[in-house]
Amino acid sequence: MHKIAKAPPKAQNKRVIIAKVVVVALYLVGAIGLSLPEYRDYFLMLTPAQLLITLLLVLGFHRGWSDAFPIFAAAAFWIGFGAELIGIHTGYIFGDYVYGATLGPMLWQVPIVIGINWFLLVYLTGAVFYKLTDNDFFAALLGAGAMTVVDYIMEPVAVELDFWYWNSDTIPSSNYLTWFMVAFLIHLIYRKGNFEKGNPLAALILTAMILFFTVLNFTLGV
Repeated sequence: MHKIAKAPPKAQNKRVIIAKVVVVALYLVGAIGLSLPEYRDYFLMLTPAQLLITLLLVLGFHRGWSDAFPIFAAAAFWIGFGAELIGIHTGYIFGDYVYGATLGPMLWQVPIVIGINWFLLVYLTGAVFYKLTDNDFFAALLGAGAMTVVDYIMEPVAVELDFWYWNSDTIPSSNYLTWFMVAFLIHLIYRKGNFEKGNPLAALILTAMILFFTVLNFTLGV
């Protein structure tokens, strides 16, 4: 495997600091913009861009560019996207729901960025927990559990901001169980992948996402 030359330590540290400032600004400005009714529609249009910028930041600081990494990335995208696809068209897996227009271009009625979101959440939670245990099964449980917590925080905000809608008045509890199961499967693939799993931005981005949706739960009154 061809090795990519690394920047000197000082340059690397400077890049990481700049990237962390970008992450904080991206999610702080997003939370403020979506909290203000007069600016909300504008910031909603930028939601897919926010996810894509996050993806670029994650990949830009990913260290494990082995042959196994794109296989994991593709698996995370298509398993997550496929689960959503089945859910949308059958009402099974997560429940009976439909996507709104906020998340941008769709493929078979599922926003393309949803697959990216699955990849990001598995990657970020996996990178945060990968050093805690050598047991792949336990690590996958931790990662899937963390993703379920994120989903629980995200769901009310997503409905309020036209990400998706549930056809019942309440979010079904089965959604969280099946979300956990799909996340657990992808986390096992992540753990089995033979690539370096550290990323200097992972913990900050995951924290920023959680705080982003937590703040919006309060400012949107959901």
